[in-house]
Amino acid sequence: MSFKTDIQIAREAKKQPIQDIGAKLGIGSDDLLPYGHDKAKISQEFINSVQDRENGKLILVTAINPTPAGEGKTTTTVGLGDGLNAIGKKAAVCIREASLGPNFGMKGGAAGGGYAQIVPMEEMNLHFTGDFHAITSAHNLLSAMIDNHIYWGNELEIDERRVTWRRVLDMNDRALRDTVTSLGGVANGFPRQTGFDITVASEVMAILCLSNNLADLQKRLGDMIVAYRRDRSPIYARDVKADGAMTVLLKDAMQPNLVQTLENNPAFVHGGPFANIAHGCNSVIATTTALKVADYVVTEAGFGADLGAEKFMNIKCRKAGLAPDAVVLVATIRAMKMNGGVAKADLGAENVDAVNEGCANLGRHIGNLKQFGVPVVVAINHFVTDTDAEVQAVMDYVEGQGSEAILCQHWEKGSEGTKELATRIAEIADAGVSQFAPLYKDELPLFEKIERIATSIYRADEVLADKKIRDQLKTWEDAGYGHLPVCMAKTQYSFSTDPNLRGAPTGHSVPVREVRLSAGAGFIVVICGEIMTMPGLPRHPAAENIRINDEGLVEGLF
Repeated sequence: MSFKTDIQIAREAKKQPIQDIGAKLGIGSDDLLPYGHDKAKISQEFINSVQDRENGKLILVTAINPTPAGEGKTTTTVGLGDGLNAIGKKAAVCIREASLGPNFGMKGGAAGGGYAQIVPMEEMNLHFTGDFHAITSAHNLLSAMIDNHIYWGNELEIDERRVTWRRVLDMNDRALRDTVTSLGGVANGFPRQTGFDITVASEVMAILCLSNNLADLQKRLGDMIVAYRRDRSPIYARDVKADGAMTVLLKDAMQPNLVQTLENNPAFVHGGPFANIAHGCNSVIATTTALKVADYVVTEAGFGADLGAEKFMNIKCRKAGLAPDAVVLVATIRAMKMNGGVAKADLGAENVDAVNEGCANLGRHIGNLKQFGVPVVVAINHFVTDTDAEVQAVMDYVEGQGSEAILCQHWEKGSEGTKELATRIAEIADAGVSQFAPLYKDELPLFEKIERIATSIYRADEVLADKKIRDQLKTWEDAGYGHLPVCMAKTQYSFSTDPNLRGAPTGHSVPVREVRLSAGAGFIVVICGEIMTMPGLPRHPAAENIRINDEGLVEGLF
């Protein structure tokens, strides 16, 4: 039996005017800034006007460690949002925007799939409303102003060897990881070694996603440390007088984007920090606004729960004063079999033993999430090749973990396939049983925060960090940054730092290669193992198959 592709389904969507979508949440047309007919930004004036309202219920969707078999976290997020609306609840979806890098690389788009998608799918996966371009421009304006300041006499006495601010580009380009700038003579400045990160790893992206308004945004931008003097005293972005102009470039990007699902339910799509090299959540302003205008808000955190959900709980919720009422943990039978040792080519054949073997990864995530005091429901994202025996094996395993699993068929059936999950999640959220608390307190020393995550979430035996890294953390504590949370940058494919170590490994170590202070965003980035802040393209990138056909339509986009 053949199925339509995601892009075919998206093109057949019967979209409503974006003003009608806003009206479902009480957002008037005067408070929407349209980008065409099917997407709009929500004005800051409207956001300010709803701050005295009570919050709705917050539901986090996360997943097991990603595998080549696919998990469908965004698809489940959209399907659950549609399911809640289908059972008569007033619900909205909150997800991140898509990065061009993975779109043209290996990961693909970020708008859901099948009959659980957000539209306009093509625009969302390409330039959308220009937010990422604005972030890239603001980031690189600061880079230009730093080098320009040095060129014109260096009044701030910046040590050119200690400029920590790199440039960014929203594309996977490994050739730019390490570069030398200002070659070619005196007129081009002073040569120095630097490099590029991908835009979604920029501290500017993190700041935009954690700021409450433009004033908060500008303060955080000004707080960013971009370089050091010879005496190791810090140089801030405000010292080179870049924070004002950067805020101007970001003033429209700061406003959340409103679009719709295939079933014409409201979706906030805003911000997009990576979950392995950044904090992996959509913007605080989008989530908090949605909570003021909807009774239930379904949001997601990137990659597996060991990365995205951990950072959602320990960073986003801590910074924004949020507390999830329930967590949905997405798993697939196919992924269980891969974790159980089955090759991707053999996933179509029934293998209950492999499912049981692979469930250890699922169990580890269930246990980790329960450490935060939040009730967990497993959503089994159904594939047509799944057998009843395999599904039952997962359900039995989850029950043995003190949780519950619900089979979901949203990819094939839309909201009809998630009504059972939606009903159960609404019951849990309404019961108020969540006792959410972050994993560690603010006053815990930075290295102990790293150890707490490594041992409690990754189940590692130890953290390996040389004296230079430990001394750097101590220096930041002495400078007043010891209260900050830590943002772990590691592979998404494993609980360990080895991407090939699937399942629920124990007896491993977490090597810390580098630590970075994101003083504006308000966290310490801890780079572990071989993780890259500028990804590369695979041998055969998706871009090879993306084109415009004779009818003027995009082909090859996920």
